[in-house]
Amino acid sequence: MKPSTLSRFDVRGAAGNIEVKLNDPGEGRRGIALVAHPHPLFGGTNENKVVTTLARTFFEAGHVVARPNFRGVGESEGVHDHGNGETDDLLLVMAALRVRFGALPAVLAGFSFGGFVASRLAARAEAAGDPFRLVVLVAPAVGRFEVGPVRPSTVVIHGEDDDVVPLQQVLDWARPQELPVSLVPGTGHFFHGRLPVLARLVRRALASAGVE
Repeated sequence: MKPSTLSRFDVRGAAGNIEVKLNDPGEGRRGIALVAHPHPLFGGTNENKVVTTLARTFFEAGHVVARPNFRGVGESEGVHDHGNGETDDLLLVMAALRVRFGALPAVLAGFSFGGFVASRLAARAEAAGDPFRLVVLVAPAVGRFEVGPVRPSTVVIHGEDDDVVPLQQVLDWARPQELPVSLVPGTGHFFHGRLPVLARLVRRALASAGVE
């Protein structure tokens, strides 16, 4: 992403200001992408390498990309709310993006704790009759939080050697849903050395969803 495309905007949430970093490709935008970062109490921010890899991949596909900071991170106000207030905040950010950019196709991604929050936001959007065109969950924290069922089209990507969210937990969550899981061999929770593979899988998902 070119630095010149980066800006910041703020959204007012129930706990105060929500800081959002935005990369906008300008005219010819193909969609809106919202990316949720990992657990804020363990160093998660919107500058996490998995998050920025997801953002860059969406941006290169022509999407305007929003990376909010969760409560208590960066310039976002409030305190950690275990996914509840964070889901509310993402809903507000998405509404602000709609006001700003209109009815472009929307995609959603989340990493770890952000995957849990993204799954909740996706369920709300589905219930409201405005589902995301694509949802990507990277190493969703299914063993640490109660992640509910997701749409069959949801893309789940996980590292073989993840020691934060063990692969078996994700398989146990996915199995009753008959939900495929894309496995990246030889990598852990943060996809060290495998970020290009993650980007390739996301590009493939965008193409399959018709929002590349």
